[in-house]
Order: sequence, then structure tokens, then C-alpha cells
Amino acid sequence: MSKRLNIYIGIGVSCLLLTVAGCKAPATLGRPENKTVPAAYNSTAVQDSVNTGKMKWKEYFTDKYLIALIDTALVKNQELNVTLQEIEISRNEIRARKGEYLPFVGLKGSAGFDKVGRFTNIGALEANTEIKPGKEMPEPLQDYAVGAYATWEIDIWNKLHNAKKAAVSRYLSSVEGKNFTVTNMIAEIANSYYELLALDNQLAIVKQNIDIQTNALEIVKLQKLAARVNELAVRRFEAQVLNTKGLQYTIQQKITETENRINFLVGRFPQPVERSSVTFSNLTPAVTHAGLPSQLLENRPDVKQAELELAAAKLDVKVAKARFYPSLGISAGIGYQAFNPSYLIKPESLLYSLAGDIAAPLINRNAIKATYYTANAKQIQAVYNYERTILNAYVEVANQLAKIQNTEKMFDLKSKQVEALNQSIEISNDLFGSARADYMEVLMTQRDALESKFELIETKMKQMNAMVNIYRALGGGWN
Repeated sequence: MSKRLNIYIGIGVSCLLLTVAGCKAPATLGRPENKTVPAAYNSTAVQDSVNTGKMKWKEYFTDKYLIALIDTALVKNQELNVTLQEIEISRNEIRARKGEYLPFVGLKGSAGFDKVGRFTNIGALEANTEIKPGKEMPEPLQDYAVGAYATWEIDIWNKLHNAKKAAVSRYLSSVEGKNFTVTNMIAEIANSYYELLALDNQLAIVKQNIDIQTNALEIVKLQKLAARVNELAVRRFEAQVLNTKGLQYTIQQKITETENRINFLVGRFPQPVERSSVTFSNLTPAVTHAGLPSQLLENRPDVKQAELELAAAKLDVKVAKARFYPSLGISAGIGYQAFNPSYLIKPESLLYSLAGDIAAPLINRNAIKATYYTANAKQIQAVYNYERTILNAYVEVANQLAKIQNTEKMFDLKSKQVEALNQSIEISNDLFGSARADYMEVLMTQRDALESKFELIETKMKQMNAMVNIYRALGGGWN
């Protein structure tokens, strides 16, 4: 006898009762209690009943160029369109499962002939049978029939109804899968867009530094003519200019690749991407609210998808279990049959039938058992997947909330660092001009200033990525 145990699993605001045969129960799942809520949720700065994930994406992202890109992707993105066809497949599966527990009615017609041996029981009977006095049975004997037939399996164990319910759950799951795809697609486009703005800003900084370093190179050349520096200083400054110019083309290549990544996401061939010309470091991330922890289960499409898959897996177990029980079928038919078409319309040619049958597996039920055990294993698999999805959702939100706070502090410090190094460039140039600093100090100061500006932009990009990713982690974008 298989062990039977009941597993209660908290799903959203309800619980599913799972009957599992021959399987060990996983850890009990449920909505996290206050003591298990991630630390980020306990911050008064983000604890709010308002959930940013419930905002429409056009309200959360305000850049008109980014909005235009997302609008295009929602129509032309190939992955999204593939997902839409999966939804249509799931809808057709519901129609197929629904049709299985309704009566099957059809029409049929047939025509043929038959010649049996004379020295057989049927042949002997036909040879001594007259259709009417003086008229023998024709040979060969023709056969014509036309009629209607119906078959119906009585769903006494709800096997067929549960199969339809499982198909409905999987259809709803595919809809949530589409929503999850939309959420990730919007986040990927937004992250790539902000990366493109950051690269534009880096390119502008590099060009600005090329001008500054070129001017410094000319000054050093003049100082060499005045015998204040030697050829080594000129070559070091020249090498610095060439290195910065090489960096310019590296950034341009990254811009091209980022543009093409965006073009791929919006379903079009490579072309320039229209974007804002605002200074990237001046962008301000949108204010986000994580809301209550319970809202995460209600808004994340992947959590709802896992929940629906779990419900479908439970129904699959019931369907597999019902296959052990007897099935009851009814068949009926009505029509006309005769050996001559002219007799088909005669009342004597009328035939009809009505039959019921009941059948149950008795010996060699291995295939049914295998299906049942597989359904149980898939149910437990769905339980673990649901648990993993919830855990992943909380981890993502906690990480992004922490990232928002930390990158904000990092950006403030990097801004002060850039300001200090910009001032140090002017000071080093003045000292070098008055022969109180050597050329290496000037070169090192210029290099540090360039690196700090790049780091400032990268920090701002992390800020914008955190803004995008927290929106995705909270389940925003699909509504």
C-alpha cells in the first residue's frame, strides 16, 4: 500500500491540499512571517503599503525615447510573439479537454458487396432465401448503409473534468508566463537604454580629455624647446593622448553593440537608436516602494505562474488516479441499411442500436501505475519549484533595495572625488608651469581624474539599473 500524506501549502491567500502517493513531503511552504522577512523590508524608508510594482510602466519610465522603444518591442519582439502562440496552444488544449467529456456524434455512409462460398452456412442460407416470392437473393450481395452514431463516456470519477481544469490552470499559467516575459523584456530594454546613455557620456568625457591632453602635449613641446623638459616628457604625454584616443574607439564599439542589442529586443535590424541627450550623471532614479511582503506574491507573474502549475499538477494526480477505476461508456446508432439503394427509404431497412459498456483494468496495470507515479513526482517537482520561485522573488527584492541605498551613497562619494580630482588637474598644471611639479604628477592626475569620471558614470548606471531591477523584482511592467 502506498503511503498517503497531506501537504498543506500556502498559495497566495489560499491553501492547496495535495494528496501524494509514495513521495516524501518537502518542507512546509507558506507566506513568510514577520520574523523571516528580509532585512531590507524592515527599513522605514521603504516599508509602505504602496507597491511600485503595481504602477504602469509608462508611469514609471518617463523618457519618451525609452517609451517608444518598449512600445515597439511589445508588438515586434519575437520571443514575446512566440509566447503569445503558446497561450493560443494552451487555449486550444482547453477546447480539446472539454470536448472529451461531451458526447461524440457523427454521420457515416458505406457501400460495398460481398460474395461468400456456396458451401458455407451463410452461402447455403442465401441460396435458399427469397427476397420476395420468385426472386432470389442477388449474388454478389451488395450492401448500402447511411446513418448517425454517438459515443459518450460517462465521467463518473471526474477524470475528464479534472483534465479540463488542469488545462485551464496551464492556460492561465501560460498567460502569467507571457506577463513574466513582458516584465523581463521591459527591464532588459530599460537597462540597455541607460547603458547606452552612460556610454554616450563616457565618450563625451573621453573627447573632452583628448582636448585637454592634446593642449598639455603642446605645452610640453614648447617647454622642451625652452629646455625646461626633455624628450621623455614629450613622449609620455604623447603616449597618454594616443591611449585616450584608443579608448574612444573601444567605447564606440560598445555603443554599436548596445544599440544592436536594443534593436534585437525591439525586433528590427541594426540602426541608430534615438535617445535622450541629457547628461547621464544628472538623471534621477524614480522613487520606489517595495510595499508589503505579501504583495510580492500577488504581483509577481512568475510566482502566480508557479502557483497555477502546482494546481494543475494536483489535478493531474487525480486524473491519473481515476484511470484505475472502471469507465462507463454509452454508444448508440440509427440509420438505414439494404442491399439495394432503392430499399434504403423503406421502413423495413431501418436499424438502430443502444449499448452500454463498463471496463476496468485488471491485469498488467503497469502503464497506469507509471502514469500515476509520474504525476506524483511532477506534483512534488511543482512544489519545490513554487518554493524556489518565492524564495528567489524575496532575494531579488532584498538585493535591489540594498543596492538602491548603497549606490546612492557611492554616487555622492564619487561625485566629491571627481570634483577634487578636477581641481587637482588645474593645480598640477599650474605647478608644472612654475616648475614646482614634474610631468609625471600631471599625467597621473589626469589619468586618475579620467578614471574617477568613468567610475562616477558606472555608479550612476548601477543606480539606474537598481531602479529598473527593483521594478522588475516587484512584478511591474506587465499590467
